[in-house]
Amino acid sequence: MTAERTARQDSGRAGAPARPSHHSLLVPYYEHPCDRPAEWDALVSAAPRLYGVVLNPANGPGDAPDPAFIEVAGRLRAAGVRLLGYADTGYGRRPVTEVVRELTRYQAWYGTDGTFLDQVAAELGGFDYYRRLAAAVWGAGHATLALNHGTPPHPAYARIADLVVTFEGSWETYREQPPEPWPGGSGGRGVRVCHLVYGVPPDTDVGGLARTRGASVHCAVPGVGDHPWGTLPHALEPTR
Repeated sequence: MTAERTARQDSGRAGAPARPSHHSLLVPYYEHPCDRPAEWDALVSAAPRLYGVVLNPANGPGDAPDPAFIEVAGRLRAAGVRLLGYADTGYGRRPVTEVVRELTRYQAWYGTDGTFLDQVAAELGGFDYYRRLAAAVWGAGHATLALNHGTPPHPAYARIADLVVTFEGSWETYREQPPEPWPGGSGGRGVRVCHLVYGVPPDTDVGGLARTRGASVHCAVPGVGDHPWGTLPHALEPTR
């Protein structure tokens, strides 16, 4: 057992709670509940299929609690959905204390039980920054730590994460240039690999393809451009 995993247990938690294997969708949905109420209703209804939902009210938790997000977070929690608070780490350039302050706000305001760190460095040189950040996350009682590298990182990151995003990109890239297998997701460490794909046509089985590429968690949305994560997977889109 690594020192990182031991520290996690010493902080009063033993890693992310076990979920059945059919909980395979991690949905980063970055739209306000007042603007897209039907889509948030669809996420609540899809609870049995979800690994988790990433909350991101204002590229972070914002400066004050948002009543609409409080309400939808409560409904997602009641449905048994894992809630992850979004924080941009700037590839290790943001101060650890600043990131932790945002995650503490998520927990206090929205009852998140996990953390989704974005723009995470992939090189070994950045590992110490994320190890310190992970220790602070665990110490605050967060149950799940997801790292979005967007590309296969150094295997050392498997020592501190519950889920690692090794691909984020377009369907065209995912289809033509598959991500390299990630050795950190093997060896019985309990770390799950995730692929996030946008610009996906209807009736495309990204989940099946992701599993053949070593990712047991995925999200595939139709959105393109600067804001693809303002759309839901085709299968979850509400009926109009």
